[in-house]
Amino acid sequence: MAALSEAEHLGTTPADFVARNTEVQVPPLVPELRLRLASELFPLWRMTEQELAATGLPPPYWAFAWAGGQALARYLLDNPDVVAGRSVLDMGSGGGLVAMAAARAGAARVLAADIDPYAIAAMTLNLAFNDLAVEMVCEDLIDSDGGWQVVLVGDLFYEQPLAERLESWLRRLAARGALVLVGDPKRTYLPRTGLDRLARYAVPTSRELEDSDLRNACVWRLTPD
Repeated sequence: MAALSEAEHLGTTPADFVARNTEVQVPPLVPELRLRLASELFPLWRMTEQELAATGLPPPYWAFAWAGGQALARYLLDNPDVVAGRSVLDMGSGGGLVAMAAARAGAARVLAADIDPYAIAAMTLNLAFNDLAVEMVCEDLIDSDGGWQVVLVGDLFYEQPLAERLESWLRRLAARGALVLVGDPKRTYLPRTGLDRLARYAVPTSRELEDSDLRNACVWRLTPD
């Protein structure tokens, strides 16, 4: 609720903010789907964490199609049998790219979870663009277990405290039989062991977001301890 009141303080709702600060784009690796994303045309693209904090906004991870998420979405669309007919959780869904790919690939149920209400607003718009149905929840589901058969994580291993919580939880889910898939371009805190590489993709990106114009992102299956 705090983030919503901050949006109101800015004179806008999260949905209005997303619509005003993004445009509909096609992710380079996933042309089947359309997303509202920030670009060089919008101030949001260049705002620093300090500037965002001063306005009361959380970092807009939802506003960019990160390399790991694009790789994971591409893998699901190319290998629909991975999720077809299964219950799926997309953790840290952001703008919903991976969740939408799972839905497009035929998942029986997709739950997209993110702690940022702006991400939920962006997802709502993106789902409408793509005529897809995904359940959404604005909460931290780490350490919970909804019996999901497949758990998807796109580009979340960028911060140590979060990565440590994620890894412990994901390995427990894998141990009880869930298929845990991670899309990641080898971020600093990606686990070093217990990963089976399933696919590798060259993802076009921007030097303002990454350290090169092209990132090699892999899809990994996370194994139990």
